[in-house]
Amino acid sequence: MYGTTTANDVRFALMHSFPHRFWNLAGSDKNKVVVQSSDSLHLMASVWDTETNTVLPLDVSAEISNADGRVTTTNFWPMISPTMGFHHGDNVALSGEGEYDVTLSIGPLSADRTTPFEGRFTESQSASMSFTFDTNETYNLEYRRVGDKAGSSGTVDLLDMDMLPEPTAPVRSALPGRVVGDGSSGDATFIASVVAGNTRFSEASNSYLIVSPRTPYNRVILPRMSLSATIDRGQETIFDESLRATVDPEISCFYGEQIPDIQSGDIISITPQAPPQLARHDGYETAFIDMPPIEFTV
Repeated sequence: MYGTTTANDVRFALMHSFPHRFWNLAGSDKNKVVVQSSDSLHLMASVWDTETNTVLPLDVSAEISNADGRVTTTNFWPMISPTMGFHHGDNVALSGEGEYDVTLSIGPLSADRTTPFEGRFTESQSASMSFTFDTNETYNLEYRRVGDKAGSSGTVDLLDMDMLPEPTAPVRSALPGRVVGDGSSGDATFIASVVAGNTRFSEASNSYLIVSPRTPYNRVILPRMSLSATIDRGQETIFDESLRATVDPEISCFYGEQIPDIQSGDIISITPQAPPQLARHDGYETAFIDMPPIEFTV
């Protein structure tokens, strides 16, 4: 951890590791990013709301300079890794060891917001901090191999980083409303809940469908997906729409939409139109990509 800084109601954490490979995703196509000889370190950022500690799926960029002037700029990739969960990062080339200043910038939140977040995260913001690039510190970070478990289901634990909130979805029992089903697709777990009546999710009096995807072991959020849902009642389809990416202080990132009141026996289908558009670190390079529809009966 290099440190944290704040811009109004948004807090940033800046972290570092040695340069390493990752895979970018465009649609369902992977592109491996290999370490270049000029790469100095892997620089990472996490962004969250200072009031609720909700991790925010914002676009993050960094401008880095030293005493000689600007060194580099980068638009961080939104990423997911087994140890860090959802974050932003990139391999970055610096001009050697020493002191650097970095300005971290975010754009407006593109996802919908529930009532507690209404009117917030609508403008670009930036904050600055300094860090010292020391190769002894960065390149000597401890790591361990888990090759003896290759091919088995599971993952490692998230890193315990006291200075920033974990990017996780709530446990099943903590979701608002009535949980009506769950399923697995492309290694991800999807939990669906229905909230009835006028709530923080909708001013309308009809029901609201919440779909909360997460990694299966650590409940890490999976933003930047495209999801649609259908509800069939007998021979009739009573709902068939895209779900809206939304941020809520209790659920974090989820996908939802107003729906007709559901009944026992209704069949709900959740279809991932596009997998999470997140760069993948080792361990997640094949996960959350090939995602068939999920179907369950209420």
